[in-house]
Amino acid sequence: MKKIYILSSLFFVLIFCNCTDKNNTDKYQNKGNNIINVKDKVQEIQIDDVLIGSTARLFLIDNYLIIGDYQTDDMQVHLFDRRNYKYISSAIQKGQGPGEVTNMGHIGINENNKEFYVSDHGKLKIFSYPLDSILHNAYYQPEVKKEINNIQFPSDYEFINDTLCYARIIEPTGNAGYNEFAAKWNMQTREVSKMKYTHPKVEKSRISLAVSMDNETLVECYHNLDLMTIMDLDGNLKYNVYGQNWNNRDANQLYHFGKAFFRGDKIIASYSGGDMRSEDRFPDKFFIFDLNGDYIKTLKIGYRISDFCYDEENDRIIMNFDDIIQFAYLELNGLMN
Repeated sequence: MKKIYILSSLFFVLIFCNCTDKNNTDKYQNKGNNIINVKDKVQEIQIDDVLIGSTARLFLIDNYLIIGDYQTDDMQVHLFDRRNYKYISSAIQKGQGPGEVTNMGHIGINENNKEFYVSDHGKLKIFSYPLDSILHNAYYQPEVKKEINNIQFPSDYEFINDTLCYARIIEPTGNAGYNEFAAKWNMQTREVSKMKYTHPKVEKSRISLAVSMDNETLVECYHNLDLMTIMDLDGNLKYNVYGQNWNNRDANQLYHFGKAFFRGDKIIASYSGGDMRSEDRFPDKFFIFDLNGDYIKTLKIGYRISDFCYDEENDRIIMNFDDIIQFAYLELNGLMN
């Protein structure tokens, strides 16, 4: 009887611990009421030397800001001084000829080698551009870094080295459908290793990723669901952060999280909550969380954010807007206390 009692006690202890661990991974961010309006602190970046379309993406490498122009029929990449945003040069002609890029996708940054990689979804190749070469020759003939395919390919990725990238992988699910998932991607071998955790209630994913090697943390933000998942670098679950629209039956008609980044031990993620079918889909604020997924504050930008990148060196968020101004930055120093 004593042995049975001990075994029974151990059984209930294990059940209790498992339940507690499960509950500890769920965070509910229902209030978000610590709101700071920072619209008057947003500083416009005046760009007069080159015309850039409304669909643009922002990247940083070395001393330069790269703006990728996804609507142009001319040069697709524009380089600026990241300190003062002075225009420097443009490069990479749009087209099907040698040295041209047909359908530009993600721009991957290899900071250590001072080179960047441009995905061409028309030619199904990733081209390599040494920074010095592209600065001196707008028509530089790039080398092919890697072939890609249209069955399973990285749409966006964080380059760590040639054998490790953290990527958003696109995978077709039928004649017209597709799904997205987070994975480790080996650029040399093209091996894809899906993150270990997948939310059991998520059937269709539209996501963005942020990675911090220093914090050994990966963040997966959902556009189509009010959910942010925090994992370790192998994809083991740390926390699920649920927003107030998580159980909303119309949640899939709303645009929730945009992109995210790490500022030290803080996670900063853009957020909308607006109708996905209108201009309200653009995020206009940033939620700030700690590494445990606990909400800290909201920075209300007041403009519709199309894209952004974080300049750690100058502690700024550089933004592209779909609004009355096109480019701007926000100094974070003094807003994070």
